[in-house]
Amino acid sequence: MCGIFGVIIRENAQFSSQFIRDIVKTLFLLSESRGKEASGLIERTDKSIIVLKAPLPASELIKSRQFSNLFTSSITEKSGDGKVPEIPRAFFGHSRLVTNGRSELNSNNQPVIKNGSVGIHNGVIANDEKLWKEFPHIEKNSDVDTEILLGILQFHRNQGSSIINAVKKTYQKLEGSASIAVLFDDTDTALLATNTGSLYTKVSLNGDMLIFASEQFILKQLLDKTSIKNHFDRTSVTHVRAGTGFLITLSNLKIQEFDLGPDLIRDEPPIAGNNTVRLNISDISSQQKIPVTDETKYRLTDETKKEMLEIWELLYSDKTPIKRCTKCLMPDTMPFVTFDDEGVCNYCREYERRGSILKGEDALEKIVSRYRRNSGETDVLLGFSGGRDSSYGLQYITKKLNLHPLTFIYDWGMVTDLARRNQARVCGKLGIEQIIVSADIKRKRENIRKNLEAWLKKPDLGMVPILMAGDKEFYHYFHKIRKQNNIQLFIFCGGYEGEEASGLFKLGFCGVNRNEAEALSKMTGISLKNKLKLILYYIKSYLTNPGYINDSIFDTLFAYYSSYILPDDYLYLFEYIPWDENEIVQTIRGEFNWELETDTQATWRTDDGTAAIYNYIYFTMAGFTEFDLFRCQQVREGKLTRDEALEIVKTENQPRFKSIEWYAGVIDLDANHLISTINRAQKKYQFPKGR
Repeated sequence: MCGIFGVIIRENAQFSSQFIRDIVKTLFLLSESRGKEASGLIERTDKSIIVLKAPLPASELIKSRQFSNLFTSSITEKSGDGKVPEIPRAFFGHSRLVTNGRSELNSNNQPVIKNGSVGIHNGVIANDEKLWKEFPHIEKNSDVDTEILLGILQFHRNQGSSIINAVKKTYQKLEGSASIAVLFDDTDTALLATNTGSLYTKVSLNGDMLIFASEQFILKQLLDKTSIKNHFDRTSVTHVRAGTGFLITLSNLKIQEFDLGPDLIRDEPPIAGNNTVRLNISDISSQQKIPVTDETKYRLTDETKKEMLEIWELLYSDKTPIKRCTKCLMPDTMPFVTFDDEGVCNYCREYERRGSILKGEDALEKIVSRYRRNSGETDVLLGFSGGRDSSYGLQYITKKLNLHPLTFIYDWGMVTDLARRNQARVCGKLGIEQIIVSADIKRKRENIRKNLEAWLKKPDLGMVPILMAGDKEFYHYFHKIRKQNNIQLFIFCGGYEGEEASGLFKLGFCGVNRNEAEALSKMTGISLKNKLKLILYYIKSYLTNPGYINDSIFDTLFAYYSSYILPDDYLYLFEYIPWDENEIVQTIRGEFNWELETDTQATWRTDDGTAAIYNYIYFTMAGFTEFDLFRCQQVREGKLTRDEALEIVKTENQPRFKSIEWYAGVIDLDANHLISTINRAQKKYQFPKGR
């Protein structure tokens, strides 16, 4: 879940240090879009391997004196004191989006040094804990999953395997995604390998330099620079396909391509240029002080947990003040709900009148056939969160629709670690490239905290969505990446009525009556009249609660633009195919070992780190959540009885202690104060006295 890149220079190549420095800096800055929480660089000379890394974005690291010192001498000329400088042969860089291990602890950042290898890794090893147990003789020095990958690779080499066979054996053990670049202290060789295809290379016109990056668009942006054009043409960027490795001899840039399959290579010839003397590996990074944080404020006390459970139990007891539809579960606290003389809600009656709106698989095939590329080139961009529906959807469009997807995720700081592991599992198993756009996560989380602190001063159900405003840039980047990669079709794995209905109450608490037809037409469908109503509601809220006027206001405005002004020309998969919970869960669990969350039995929204808290707000203040509306739809469709749905939603609405504590920790807010304020906020219902 990071950006990796590299520059390899052939022996006796005629490039100035300034030219190489410009390429490295440009690739560093372009790769920063994939991760801003830490960055690092490897310099490989003819005598040593040097590592520099820090818990800083690349744009900050390149300003450091240590970075500049790596490029102080010319490659081909003697230094001023007559000494021959060490000749740079390769630079590998890494921009980190944190998955395993805190970035403040520099040992968790990349590049990683392990047993004579130095490597960088884009992806997530989902079974790293299992691998550490399987290889107990490999010493663990950090929490980053890259360490076990390199440890296994070097273990097999030390057991007598060639680099290629060691790589093959290593990848057979991995569960997840791994695009790697590795240098060794005992051989004049660089290794590139990927099981998702997130690697692209380009060789200069005279064959003296090879560059690589995680995305094709990153290389194309580099090649557009005037200073580069004399050395590279813009054509024929090489894609390192999923399941492929490149072994590159540094002295002459000779490339040996191989597959990552289990079949080992017999009688593999020795690699030319093996070092007779091991290179010295040194880490010149500054020591970082770890800030001391009092994490007790993020932990819910037993008293707080008890109160949360009491509210939950009361709302499902015979003392509950919530009245529900006699046919489904729709509560009377739902905005704009009405009930007829039989106690049946208007949503059930509307469904009886119109029936299913499913368009069917034939209609889906008719659309996608216009975009399908039989050449195997990418023909669809898919929004991929690693959640339940998108994991199934990626498998469906790959295996059943025979499309060739590129996946995309916008990580705004509230994507859960579980979601990242599941993204890696699915993309790694299917061999699908994933483009990651990483926000300034620290700033995004600060914005959430500021808005939540304002909200707590004046709790308002209509303003809850402001806590999720930061993720709506997803739509903006969806359009941008489609254009960058020349893809016309892009798919959301949404569209199921049960999911889309959640938008009804979120807008409804703002006084916006988004009728059912409007809600089902598009995920972002809303009339001009309702757009104006929504704007007026937010203006009023800002004026009466000035705490919302903070640095996040630009996020909020851009969220509105991205959601309601950008053209919604997406294809919603579940408008065409049936949404079958059992089939979906069984498929992703069986095919990908898709991971379940430990603090809930629900399989929906476990990819979203905000879901546990916003659903607790809705449940406590209004007596229902999006799970209620989801299960209501299943009752209407005859997939569940009313009693079955009520039992399921009771379980799904149980407070998620672990996830709420994680949320409080990442935004740095007192969890008990947060819950106490929610519990005492004005509610849409009223318990009988003496409850």
